Parts: sequence; C-alpha cells; structure tokens
Amino acid sequence: MFVSPHEGCRGAFLPDSFVVPTLVAGPRFRIRPITVHDVVKDYGAVMGSLDRLAGRFGPEWGWPDREFTFEQALIDVAWLQKEGQLRRSFSYVVITPDEERQLGRIHVAPSDAPGADAVVVFWVRADEEDSSVEKELEEFVREWAVTAWPFETVRFPGRD
Repeated sequence: MFVSPHEGCRGAFLPDSFVVPTLVAGPRFRIRPITVHDVVKDYGAVMGSLDRLAGRFGPEWGWPDREFTFEQALIDVAWLQKEGQLRRSFSYVVITPDEERQLGRIHVAPSDAPGADAVVVFWVRADEEDSSVEKELEEFVREWAVTAWPFETVRFPGRD
C-alpha cells in the first residue's frame, strides 16, 4: 500500500477551491482515480510486479509484502480511495484506453521534505518496464504534476 508521508495528518493538503483531476485520456492510456472496483486488475498488476515494486519502493515502504493477499489489496485500494475523498492524497490507475488492462499507478501526496510541495510516485507493471508506455507515462506525469496541480516543486521518489 502507498502510505502518505503525512499519514497522521488529518487535513487536506490542497486548497478547497482546487479541482482535483479526475480523468486524463490519451491514445495509449487513461488515468483516473482508483476505486474498489479496480481491485482485481490492480491486484494482478501488483502481484505480477512484486520484485520490481519491492526494488522501487524498498523496505522502508513495507509494500508490497510477499504475502500480499487479495483481501489486503481490497483494504489498500479502499484506503487509497478514501484518502482521495478526504483530499489527503490521491491515487490513480493507469489503464489501457479500453480499461481492460491496468498498466500501473500514480500517487500524489504531500511532501515531508523541505522545499517540495508534493511527492509523486508512479509505476508500471513489470511487463511494461522500459517500454515506450513507461517512457510516455513518465514524460506525461512529470509535466502533469506541475501543470494540472498547484505545485511548484515536486519530488519523484525512485525516479530522481
């Protein structure tokens, strides 16, 4: 599970007037907020990418655990959905345009490091590693984080 660095923080980290992006559609992928309805595809993407995700996030994140169960995945996805509703952090699925296959995820959260407004973490499933989709997504996310969101400085853990 992605845990916001401000997990204990109860307030939103964005102004109430900010309209959070809800759908980005392009020719190769769609990006929309994660919901519990995504759990089956999300679980498949996570389980098929365990080594890659553990290497990306490392032990300090504690995710994903080797014994990650479907029930844990449902709880995680529901938590991510609720965090978005509370405006504390925002998680998105990256899916094919027909919504048949989840390609990865994007998480936007407050930064705990001085000099940054937010952290944006994103990943693609292991079978998309180093693909043109991953490169296109990275280019898109880096631009999106500073143009569609009210951030001046964004950290990209695992990418910078």
